[in-house]
Amino acid sequence: MNLALLQDTSKQTAAAEENYKKAIQTDPKSATAVLAIANFYAEQRRWPEAEQQFQKAIGIDPTSAVSRWALARPYMVEGQNDGAEKVLKQAKQDLSTNSEAYRMLGDFYVSTGDLNKAGAEYAALFVQHPRDLRVKKNYVQLLILLNQVDKATALNDEILKQNPGDVDGLICRGQILNRGGRANEAILALQTALKSEPDNSTARYQLGLALSLRGDLARAESEWREVVRLHPNAVEAQRALAEVAVRKGDFRLLHDSAEALIRAEPASPQGYVLRAASRLAAKDSAGAEADLKKSIELAPRNPLGYSRLGILRFSQRRLGEAEKLYGQALDRDPNSVEALQGLVAIDMAQKQPAKALARVNAQSAKVPGNAAYYVLQAQVLARTGDLQKAESALERAVELNKNNADALLMLARVQEARGSREHAAASYQRLIQQNPRDIRSYVLLGALEETQGNWQEAEQLYRKALDIDPDYSLANNNLAYLMLQHGGNVDVALSLAQTARLRMPEDPHVADTLAWAYCQKGAYATAIELLKQALQKAPDDATYHYHIGLAYEKADHKAQAREHFKRAVALNPSYAQASEILKAGS
Repeated sequence: MNLALLQDTSKQTAAAEENYKKAIQTDPKSATAVLAIANFYAEQRRWPEAEQQFQKAIGIDPTSAVSRWALARPYMVEGQNDGAEKVLKQAKQDLSTNSEAYRMLGDFYVSTGDLNKAGAEYAALFVQHPRDLRVKKNYVQLLILLNQVDKATALNDEILKQNPGDVDGLICRGQILNRGGRANEAILALQTALKSEPDNSTARYQLGLALSLRGDLARAESEWREVVRLHPNAVEAQRALAEVAVRKGDFRLLHDSAEALIRAEPASPQGYVLRAASRLAAKDSAGAEADLKKSIELAPRNPLGYSRLGILRFSQRRLGEAEKLYGQALDRDPNSVEALQGLVAIDMAQKQPAKALARVNAQSAKVPGNAAYYVLQAQVLARTGDLQKAESALERAVELNKNNADALLMLARVQEARGSREHAAASYQRLIQQNPRDIRSYVLLGALEETQGNWQEAEQLYRKALDIDPDYSLANNNLAYLMLQHGGNVDVALSLAQTARLRMPEDPHVADTLAWAYCQKGAYATAIELLKQALQKAPDDATYHYHIGLAYEKADHKAQAREHFKRAVALNPSYAQASEILKAGS
């Protein structure tokens, strides 16, 4: 047996087969030896011989669940799920008191992605075997996946009541809390589980999700990296790292995660789609195209390969091909937001907003429950200036999906643009309640409060945003400007403005804020250089002209100061400080 295993590993297949046979000749009643040669035949895809030996192993030891699962595996590999299901149903009937055997059918349904059948199977098993803790735990996990959270919680609480330190129970509690958005409580449960089992990859993966929900992406990434260190083929963690890579624009990490997914699941299209994105970032269009075509070949009914290839064709200005590919994606999945976005982008690029709106309306009629389509409808309406209808579309989107932060954020901004400031403020506040770690809502509400003259409230909101992320550029910039305008500590404001400038070096607003801070510190030459850069990007901004005018005046360059003061007044005759500008320029 050992010699055969070594030869098998070394690809000496003929010699390995001979020694497997000798092992059986030595002990014809050894189920282990028979299973070994059966698995050998299965690896060689010699299915009839493999099945014969699996059946022989079952005959030698009819009580072995391992042999039954082994017999089902070739059917699964060949995609003959009906055959595998038949084998496992028979195993459940023959070995009705063997927990490992009667659970295999439900586990098979999970492995094939049929969660509804798996849930029904485990519900029946739970009734038949109420004392089987593994059945109960697996059933809880399925209930979570099926989004039957209340039922899952009740059963999981029973497990933890009996044993508060049960690691599986703590992990399920973490999953349940994550689904409810209660990240801090999830973190506590999962950290408790990891104290007992530090190398539990499921706990670490879920802890990463909880940290991500809380906005702590750096620690989330660290947890997921630890998962793939422990288990390089942990596909969920690799997918999570790929998402982190996309958010960060870290295309090296994206490429590495994609490669790992391809190794772990070579027949899945996802790794190829992700590698295509990393190759596009490296300007390898040919490599990206090859990956996307491979993803379509592997999963011709999956819309993602078509829509991503459509994005590539759009970037190449091959709009006809892009439109066809987006259409193919929508044919396969009427809910493909990416595909519909692509078609709308083509229409807008061709200056056909009416056609774009008609597309969105037609698709929304086909799948009226898709909240993202109403957001897309609102985007088209907003670009055509119809803010009232855009607001109605966004209200419908939020009604369909109350947790859609992007829809709620856009609703607030449309309401603000329409002059409905109270409604906009209420929408921002609602978003803060639902997503207290979403920095955008604090900053945008702060900006709204500034326009209302409520600068103290705005200051508090900017500070709350910086409590969540001290490096968030807009919060640093806005708080710095507010402090400079209202007599705050200039040194603190300068530090905030420098942080913003480091992360947004091309933004003229940030350049203006930093220049205004330097101006108040007496560094007029530095301020003037920054304001020149801002005016290159926004030559018609009255505030920038006013600020550079003051800097020139302080630096005793009167002519340049008057020139910019006059330009500020010309651009905005009702400028709030027009009288001061005119006085300084007289």
